[in-house]
Amino acid sequence: MKHIIGGNEIAAAPQVKTLLVGEDSAGQRLDNFLMRELKGVPKTHVYRIIRSGEVRLNKGRVSADSRLQAGDAVRLPPVRVSPRVAEKTQAVAQHSARGAPARDFSILLEDDHLLAIDKPAGVAVHGGSGVSFGVIEQLRMARPDARFLELVHRLDRDTSGILLIAKKRSALKHLQDQFRERETGKTYLALVAGRWPANRKVLDKPLHKYLLPDGERRVKVVARDDPDGMAAVTLVKVRQRVAARPFAGDRSDDEFSLLEVTLKTGRTHQIRVHLASEAHPILGDDKYGDFELNKSLLRPDQAPPLKRMFLHAWRLQFDHPAGGQRIELIAPLPSELEAFVNHDAHTAFG
Repeated sequence: MKHIIGGNEIAAAPQVKTLLVGEDSAGQRLDNFLMRELKGVPKTHVYRIIRSGEVRLNKGRVSADSRLQAGDAVRLPPVRVSPRVAEKTQAVAQHSARGAPARDFSILLEDDHLLAIDKPAGVAVHGGSGVSFGVIEQLRMARPDARFLELVHRLDRDTSGILLIAKKRSALKHLQDQFRERETGKTYLALVAGRWPANRKVLDKPLHKYLLPDGERRVKVVARDDPDGMAAVTLVKVRQRVAARPFAGDRSDDEFSLLEVTLKTGRTHQIRVHLASEAHPILGDDKYGDFELNKSLLRPDQAPPLKRMFLHAWRLQFDHPAGGQRIELIAPLPSELEAFVNHDAHTAFG
């Protein structure tokens, strides 16, 4: 049976489904989240199913302006989309699946419930937003017999380090509940410009997501009373001082700082924006960094040059979804970052 809504022919409805909110959608309004997820569904219908209570957030009724958190479960009722949009979405998904090369990644832990890998920099965790495929699509191609593989959380494309994948739906829910309730411990290693003050240990600054004129997403620190600000707390500890060479530009730092950065909240680009807001941007960060410094660190006479953002998901602590025991995983610094930190040439730049 077919229906007409707003002049568009509407295809048969899918079943009720539940969407788990990732860290990249944390802080987003529910209505905006649904507009992105329900492409081809009229906006009036989206607001109607929210008002009627058919959309549920963590099993409860919710309003259109509710803010989402990573790990939230959004229940969607059956909705109909135009055949044109449905066919296009299906074609994109099929193309992505066919085009994803099978790939295994360095495994930190694996059992019947979960898989923890050391994701390399430069690889998206999933397809979308101009990326045909990511880690999860490549893993599914490499493991065709796997009945269930789903991302527990996300990392930025340019960030390396620990990434969890659930192998059972029960494990996915258990682990994402821990992320949402902030029961996990997430610590990154970041190399920043300048000498980070050892006594600057807590950054408690609200963040706000916005779009550039070309549609690219950005995040900025806002005032505490900003109605669009989302609470964001980052803990910082100095791990190592690294000698830096003189370079062109306004900065005159003679030192870089290798930091252990622990997230107490999971906002988009939180570490990058918080550190940059203190005038200590992450080296190699092409969105919030010192662009002149980044260019100088790419020079071929570097030994070695820095060709990526120096941000690595180093340590992750969580309760095992089956046994309940506390797990701590460590992903050592990638060789190119380790070489950049420890190379003797850093004491003789210039």
